[in-house]
Amino acid sequence: MTIIIYTKDNCVQCNATKNAMDKRGFTYQLVNIDTHPDEIETLKSLGYRQLPVVMTEEQHWSGFRPDKISALATRPGIQG
Repeated sequence: MTIIIYTKDNCVQCNATKNAMDKRGFTYQLVNIDTHPDEIETLKSLGYRQLPVVMTEEQHWSGFRPDKISALATRPGIQG
């Protein structure tokens, strides 16, 4: 399973999300919108106005969501 985390510099919720993913041993790809501003419109088109935005093949959400991160551990094909 692919996990993409959209983040930006100096984002407390982004850091908390990355730390929680790291503790579970999840592999993820980071997209920093400070260095990839073209991604902002994509996130806005999905209705997001805050970071981080976490995307998997089946779902996506914004903000630091420990409940969603924990639920990922039950998914097949993901480390954790």
